This record gives sequence, C-alpha cells and structure tokens, in this order.
Amino acid sequence: MTINYPHRPHKLILTQLLESGLAAADPGLAIQRLCTVKSSVLTIKRRRYHLKNYNRVVCIGVGKASAKMGQALRQRLGNRLDDGLLVVKDLPKFSLKNIEIFQAGHPTPDSRSRQAATLVQQILRSLTPQDLLLTLISGGASSLVASPAPGLTLKDKQLTTNQLLRSGASIQEINTVRKHLSALKGGKLLTTTSATVISLILSDVLGDDLETIGSGLTASDSSTFLQARHILNKYHLWKHASVAVKRHIEKGIHELVPETLKPGDPHLKRVHNVIIGNNQLAVRQISKTAKQLGLRPIIQTRSLENEATEAGNRIAVFAKRIHKTKNTIRRPSCIIWGGEPTVKVTGNGKGGRAQECALSAAIGISGLPNMIVAGFGTDGSDGPTDVAGAVVNGETFVRAKKKNLDACKFLQSHNSYTFFKRAGGHIRTGSTGTNVNDIYLLLAL
Repeated sequence: MTINYPHRPHKLILTQLLESGLAAADPGLAIQRLCTVKSSVLTIKRRRYHLKNYNRVVCIGVGKASAKMGQALRQRLGNRLDDGLLVVKDLPKFSLKNIEIFQAGHPTPDSRSRQAATLVQQILRSLTPQDLLLTLISGGASSLVASPAPGLTLKDKQLTTNQLLRSGASIQEINTVRKHLSALKGGKLLTTTSATVISLILSDVLGDDLETIGSGLTASDSSTFLQARHILNKYHLWKHASVAVKRHIEKGIHELVPETLKPGDPHLKRVHNVIIGNNQLAVRQISKTAKQLGLRPIIQTRSLENEATEAGNRIAVFAKRIHKTKNTIRRPSCIIWGGEPTVKVTGNGKGGRAQECALSAAIGISGLPNMIVAGFGTDGSDGPTDVAGAVVNGETFVRAKKKNLDACKFLQSHNSYTFFKRAGGHIRTGSTGTNVNDIYLLLAL
C-alpha cells in the first residue's frame, strides 16, 4: 500500500489501520474458515454436502473477489472440484487447475462481459440435478457478466448503466434497473440450471441485502418493473433511455415479459446463500488495530450512504465538534465509518466517491490541527480511477492553494482525482482481491 502523504508517523498509522481492515475482509481466508471438507463431506455453516452423491462439483465465480475465492475453494476441495469459471475485473498472478479465469468489463459491461455471460450460461445448462454448483459472488458482478434480456442489446445496457452511475442513484436503485434488463440477474441464474447451488457471497452492500449484491444472481427479488421505471424517472433518465429499454420495461409492467424471481419461488429451494464477509468485519478489525496503536476507537453507527460531498461535510463537522469541545472525545481517537456514498457527476471531471468525500472534508477541516481524514475503497479502485482513495488534513486546503489549486472548484467539477494527483494525498493499493464497500477514518491526534 502506498500513501502519498507527507507526515511519516501518521502515514504509518494509516497504513496499519487500512491493511488490518483489508486482512479482515480477505475472502479467501473467509472461505477456508467457513468451509471444511472431511471424509468427502463438505460442511458450510452446519450444512453438510456428501460430495460422493454428486456426479460433478463445479464453481462459477463472478466479481472483483472471485479469483481469491476460487483459489481458496480449490485449496479446500482439491481434486473434488471438477472444473469452473471465474470472471474477474483484474487478472490474478496465479492460475488454477481446471478453472478458467476470464477478464471482463467494469464498471460498465463490455463485449467481454457478454462473452462471460455466454460461458456462464453454457456451464449452467450442462449441469443436472445430480451436480453441485458453488457460485462465488462479490461486488462488480453486475457489470462483469452481462446477458441482456430478450429484445435488448449490450449497447442498451451500457447506455443505461453509464447514465445510472453518473446520476447519483444508490447501488440498490442501480441494481433494481439492472435486474430488470437482464436474463441472469434477479435470481434468474437459478432458472437456468437444475443443479444444487451453494452461493458464497462477499457483501459490498450495507445490510448485506442479497437482492442487491451482484444484482441478486442467486437470490429472490422483491423489486418490480414499475420500480425500475420510477427510478429512471426519478433521476430524469427515462427520456434518455433507448427505445428498446423503455419498451422492455413497459412490457414488464403489463406482465408481457417475466418478472424477476420472487420470494417463495420453487427454484429457491435448491440454493443455500451464505454471506462470508462484509464491511462490518473490516470496521471491527480497524477498531481493534486502532486500540492496539494507542488510539481510542469510535465506530459510528450511522453509515455513510449519502452524496459524497455531503458525507465529507459530515466528517468535517464531526472534526470541528471534537476540536471545539475537547472534553467530548478523548484524544488520540480514531473515528470509523463504513459505507458507500454516491456521486452525481456533472461535467467531465475524474474522481470517485472516496476521493470526493476526502476533498470535501479537506475544505471543512482547513486550519484544524492534528485532524486527518482518509477515504478508501476496499477493492483498490475508487470509481473509474487507478487509486483506492485519498487522505487529507487541516493543511491540505492551504497547501493546495500555494500550488494555485482551488479545492472548491475541483470539488464542484467532480475532479477530485486530478486535484490529489497535483496536490498529493492519493492512496494506492492495486487490486486487493476483496470488495466490502469503503472505509472512512477521522484521526483526531
């Protein structure tokens, strides 16, 4: 991990905190902890599967963490795992016996995403009731596998996805629309196979909502076509949607095309969905590490879910309160938030929610001594950038001004990446192999 931050002691503290959070969210370790194999019996959270009763044992992984998850599953099952496919955003440095690793597009699906969906569907259709399928799902799955519903094209999905990503819509809203434009999401994967399914899921959604993680590939879905249209109208995107998308959604509203898989559907009896990790694991470990480092940890119960600039303002207000009422929170302290703010993009600025939140906080804490704010995407990529996030302190705003950088203008144009590239403050990790939302820290030293 590389943190472009001038204060060496603080940099070391931040590195230890963030690295401990990543370690707690390691999906490979989670699978090895939750899955055991003894005498050809696979046990997952007290459920037992006698592997000798199945003709084939196959895995399909989709998401940013699927490579690590597949590697751990291979180590657990050994030769009992017959074959598989992992669809990833970034190719790992390792290969796995009998398991194909396929790279596809994110955050917008591309032709590789369409090809990946075809490969997934071929495997699903080849399985029988005498086979066992282990699906490994993590954040990014919604884009990495793209199978447009009948009547739609990849271009239709790309246009709608891009519009939603820039609109400020929440991940729940974005995935509600995605599910209703897909032939696989919203539980439809289960209708494509007759195998028994175990779904191991790394949550990148607050509350671990199975309907939303990876657009609910193996879960029921309570959302509707009507809600999908409402979301597109809410963000003024309905008029910009393609004719095919509008036609498909209208058909769904009038029950002329099938809805997503609803609770109580018989297909759900064949699946066991298991959450193997989430944001709270990372937050709790950071809290423990902070205490070991001599900091007083405070986990904020209210997660950061609102717009990134507003989230940064909230953190700054918290910092000011600590500064003004010194007896309220004993220093040195580490205040921790987990979450995933949104960004409504206007213009052509480049950035991500963690960087934008940090930049907003930098403006708010300007002049406050011994206050440090860091925003960090646990997957290692904040929005469409090559950095995980950014770190700021009470000097960032003034330091940037001396370089003729107006932080307010960069924030207004949603150009936080360029700001930190010039002013300093980026956090770089490369692909982390996990994805459990973001971490936001306020160090009051």
